[in-house]
Amino acid sequence: MLSTYFTVKPYGESEIIIQKSRFLVYVKRVTSEEEARTFIAEIKNNHLDASHNCSAYMIGEHDLIQKANDDGEPSGTAGVPMLEVLKQRKLKDTCIVVTRYFGGIKLGGGGLIRAYGSAASAGIQAAGVVERRLTSLCSAIFDYSHLGKIENEVRSSPYKLYNISYEEKVTVTCYVEAGFEENFEQWMQNLTNGQAKLTRDGTAYLETDIKSSGSERF
Repeated sequence: MLSTYFTVKPYGESEIIIQKSRFLVYVKRVTSEEEARTFIAEIKNNHLDASHNCSAYMIGEHDLIQKANDDGEPSGTAGVPMLEVLKQRKLKDTCIVVTRYFGGIKLGGGGLIRAYGSAASAGIQAAGVVERRLTSLCSAIFDYSHLGKIENEVRSSPYKLYNISYEEKVTVTCYVEAGFEENFEQWMQNLTNGQAKLTRDGTAYLETDIKSSGSERF
């Protein structure tokens, strides 16, 4: 598993007008080629009257699955520039579909390349980009008497809350940067006067909006 990578948020859409042609942009996070194809088919089915439904996607840890489809536009003028935007932004597991309604003015090869590239960029901006970082999931189990203090401390700590489970005792699970598991455990023991039961529960990706100020980084 990659320690960190960039992708889009689950879904986004946008629209731009270029020389009277409407470009409707749909962006989705996908984790398999089947999922990408299903998404493309859904968009096409919703726009059967469109001039073109062009698409591009890049999937996998090492970008092994890369596809671009011009859907009737001149070869290399639609899907390829969309795929190039994904590569330039280093976005993984991302599928883009651009639906074009022709406005009566031909754009030429260069104009189409710029238009579809711009449309892809607009869709990505609308969806939003996140950084996904692989972290450890660490839990502390303790009596309810410690809950208020720990909730307050977690909010201002470098550890991001994953989940709180309210049963006979409280279980607080946090994202912890790899290599800092013992720091988290010692911190929890200090907060509970040594009364917390600590577990390590595998790994999970923590998503951070890369447009943020960076305050959410470890």
